[in-house]
Amino acid sequence: MNRILLTGFEAFGDHPSNPTLTALAAFGNQQIAGAQIVTQALPVDAARMPGVLEEVLRRLRPQAVLLTGLAAGRVQLSLERAALNVLDFRIPDNAGVSFQDAELFPGGSDAYLSTLPLRAVLGAWQAAGLPGYISDTAGLYLCNQAMYLARHQLGPSVPCGFLHVPADETLALAQPSGKPPLPYLPQVEINRGIELALAVLAGQLESVQKEKQTTGV
Repeated sequence: MNRILLTGFEAFGDHPSNPTLTALAAFGNQQIAGAQIVTQALPVDAARMPGVLEEVLRRLRPQAVLLTGLAAGRVQLSLERAALNVLDFRIPDNAGVSFQDAELFPGGSDAYLSTLPLRAVLGAWQAAGLPGYISDTAGLYLCNQAMYLARHQLGPSVPCGFLHVPADETLALAQPSGKPPLPYLPQVEINRGIELALAVLAGQLESVQKEKQTTGV
């Protein structure tokens, strides 16, 4: 059975929770479209996160990876097209560390493109009435760091990419009264978007397997 790794991040900044961490509880050890879903929470710590991610990728050897993170202020689900070899933080990470114009992976590629079936996932969202789009980059915070490092470690043969989600209702309600209202998507819809992305990914893996069996490659 194919294994798909689904990751989310812990809460960070002034956000009391993270909808991607909440979503992990809904998908752990679930089967979607014939694939086993394995989940992993990632720390918002630029020094610690790479080791956690590297270890789980090495241990699980997944057939595909869907990384997820919070993009508070966005109003739609967003698939990221590229991760850049840059760290430039608007706010410090949870260890209090910040970077400006720093090289993420010294001597590495300038960027890595997503190897997820972006258009197929977007089409599935549209068919299901979910708001979503393809974003050009994963930013320059830990979401970008995770996507870059995962793509670097896995190479081009393992589908891998990043999905940003908006705030959920919990974060919207927790927004301080002095700040503008925070756009949100209900957690149930965030979970539905993640599930559809996983189903598309699982279907792609199954199709590739069947093609290999048919051709004998």
